Amino acid sequence: MRLAPHDAPDFLTLAAERLRPEPPHPEEALANPRGDHSLDNVPLAHPLTPKPAAVLVPVIMREEPMLLLTERSAHLRQHSGQIAFPGGRVDPEDATILAAACREAMEEIGLDSRFISPLGYLDAYLSTTNYLVMPVVARVSPSYTLDLNLDEVADTFEVPLSFLMDPARHELHSREWKGRLRRYYAMPYEGRYIWGVTAGIIRNLYERLYRP
Repeated sequence: MRLAPHDAPDFLTLAAERLRPEPPHPEEALANPRGDHSLDNVPLAHPLTPKPAAVLVPVIMREEPMLLLTERSAHLRQHSGQIAFPGGRVDPEDATILAAACREAMEEIGLDSRFISPLGYLDAYLSTTNYLVMPVVARVSPSYTLDLNLDEVADTFEVPLSFLMDPARHELHSREWKGRLRRYYAMPYEGRYIWGVTAGIIRNLYERLYRP
């Protein structure tokens, strides 16, 4: 089913009704974690001991809501050049998942917390690099300003939420990883290849808010 463009009140109403009000407890999340392994029913090796991480899922509240994404710098050792949400590992000094996501957004792209209003949380996502990623969905003022840390982020861009919430855009791609053919979601957009954890989190946003 192709979705019509969403206006801001529709998104905000659905977010208030359907997002988690608090991040999932790690024990709950690890009992049956979401992740790219879910598409192929790949068995997980227990006990699971992933590192905690948080990402900000920033929805820019324009006349048509837009999702803000980053392109990681090409020289990084891990995930260089990939499309991502602002975020990273939760540090011991981070009081909450929200605090970690906002800190990372400030450090990576200079997005100040005064532009950010948290709306709720998605399910945790277990990455193949052994991070348990907690996504924080937030509305962001269209008057936001950025100051990119070019050591980590090469560029930022916006994608219409209506494009990403259209399940026809959720392509299933595959590639070999550690000797196994693995499937994953991908959402190509104007020359940008949105895939992996980022696409998996976007898919969860669609399932929580828009899937019948």
